[in-house]
Amino acid sequence: MFIDLLNKIWEVSCINFEIASAELENYVNKETDFINILKQIGTIPEAIVHDSTEEKLFSKASDAVLARAFREIGLKSTVMRGRGDSADVLAKSPTHGYTLVADAKAFRMSRTAKNQKDFKVVALSGWRRDADYAVLCSPYFQYPFTKSQIYEQAIQNNVCLLSWEHLAFLIENNIKESTELNFSSLWKFCKEYAKVIRCSEMKRSFMKSFDEAMARLLMINEELFIKLLSEQIEIIKVRGSDEKTFLEEEIKKIESYSKEEAIRELIQSKKINEKLFQIDTYIKGLRI
Repeated sequence: MFIDLLNKIWEVSCINFEIASAELENYVNKETDFINILKQIGTIPEAIVHDSTEEKLFSKASDAVLARAFREIGLKSTVMRGRGDSADVLAKSPTHGYTLVADAKAFRMSRTAKNQKDFKVVALSGWRRDADYAVLCSPYFQYPFTKSQIYEQAIQNNVCLLSWEHLAFLIENNIKESTELNFSSLWKFCKEYAKVIRCSEMKRSFMKSFDEAMARLLMINEELFIKLLSEQIEIIKVRGSDEKTFLEEEIKKIESYSKEEAIRELIQSKKINEKLFQIDTYIKGLRI
């Protein structure tokens, strides 16, 4: 379950990062209640400190979840390692021969308004290199509801804006790629959508149109996916309540601090000692 994955992240956070990442990937690949993790991986818990080792490991876990999700729907998929200027996941269709790169996205509920830099659509397009398609996977309800540059960028660069919810729907309904079913029409949705959309409307959300395209491809009633989205809203509400409880407990904890404890906490939160150390390291390393 998702809480067990979080416990695993905290458990391995004190060991070598690469080893910890491998352990998390192995954990995700063996998890029997995978769908529970898949439906919650798009939300970073508030208990995980921003820019911490745990947050970086959470990101690695989301990569592993995305790679496994692709395998669950019939693709061969692996997590990319090494370079920072590359996608998170590489997948290939053993049936139809196409390849794709994919990037996994997760956000905090407390995160303020997001912009195109948060989604990195253009960068992902460049990361496809020799792959046929580029796929961004984000929480469905974190995509902008009305207008955003990311939609224009996706159309112009033929980047598929997928969601964790789309993958959960496919997996829960045991829908896999086959000789009769080719998912490439989803991955190249924006290429076809560009042929029918007017330039003045390119920044408008096309998620509804994408949902309809998926329903047509699968020959199902779109209401089935809407039902999953309704269920997901309830999951998000429960998570939201948990996140609020954590933050409220943090307030109580801070309010109980002595003056000295509050000063220490503030210094630590601003990472002032780390910055002092980095300045010293930089100065000592100067050479002519």
